Amino acid sequence: MRERERDRMESGEKMTQKAISYADAGVSIDNANLAVNKIREFARSTFNERTLTEIGSFGGMFAGAFPDVAEPILVASADGVGTKLKLAFETGIHNTVGADLVNHCVNDILVQGARPLFFLDYFATGKLEPDTTASVVEGMAKACRENGCVLLGGETAEMPDFYPPGEYDLAGFIVGVVDKQRVIDGKSITPGDVVLGIPSTGLQTNGYSLARKLFFEIGGYTAVSYIEELGATVGEALLATHASFLPQIGPLLDSGVIKGLVHITGGGFLENIPRILPEGVAVEIQRGTWPELSIFGMMQRLGNVETQEMFRTFNMGVGMVVVCSRENAADILVAIDGAQEIGVIREGAGEVTIT
Repeated sequence: MRERERDRMESGEKMTQKAISYADAGVSIDNANLAVNKIREFARSTFNERTLTEIGSFGGMFAGAFPDVAEPILVASADGVGTKLKLAFETGIHNTVGADLVNHCVNDILVQGARPLFFLDYFATGKLEPDTTASVVEGMAKACRENGCVLLGGETAEMPDFYPPGEYDLAGFIVGVVDKQRVIDGKSITPGDVVLGIPSTGLQTNGYSLARKLFFEIGGYTAVSYIEELGATVGEALLATHASFLPQIGPLLDSGVIKGLVHITGGGFLENIPRILPEGVAVEIQRGTWPELSIFGMMQRLGNVETQEMFRTFNMGVGMVVVCSRENAADILVAIDGAQEIGVIREGAGEVTIT
């Protein structure tokens, strides 16, 4: 034994009297268990009769029978919150980004006519803080309940040295269902159709790298700076929750009056609207036909940002775009509170012009 110890020391291997644990390497299983205990009730509050497993199972199980859907098509999507998380780190407000994540994913499958079934999350951080994790999940659970969606499970990962202290990353995965006969794919869009806009509550979850540069680097503001024009602090304005448009659009999904839906996310108007257009058509958006939130005008002035760049980066106060025939436009405008006619479909090659 002494010879083996001497050999180890001679080869440079260090000896220690202390028994090393996983916690010494920066990963606390006890903290992970505490976090799970805190979030379990939040998740349970979203469960319904189709939920077949508890939080903590290796896989989430969900009943897949759809008696009211003739030909069920599953629609799935994944996304993150992006650098909006930096605002959560700075302000210490974490429940809103959880809601942002769920609502963003709900909107992404909504554009194809799908209603959400269940949601999974991925939360990763360098040092697990159970209260912070619970706050994020609380926001997700609240948004899941509001959207009729089950928070079926997720992953909480503690990864020492991978993230700066106090920071984390967040991603979400959603599955929804739509009847094959009710899929919204934009294929029936023709010249003369009308473009409607549904108001956003703010930047949603896109353009935050530019927004942070404009406010914090160029403007010299901080998250707690109160700006009269915004009627809020910078932090409050930038953390405005990304709204779900399911409550407004859901009642119209089975009516057949909607030809196309566009969630205005990364890429703004210019990159997202062409994703649903069939060949031979283009879109003309008439700026000034909807009330733009003051935060967009302020950002454009702060950085002397070109209009084209603004519409390619931000939603400009329109969170969701609806395309319909002229004859159905009036009824949709009545059904969706705050919606405005903002443009028209013309002949073209998929381009979006702002006039």
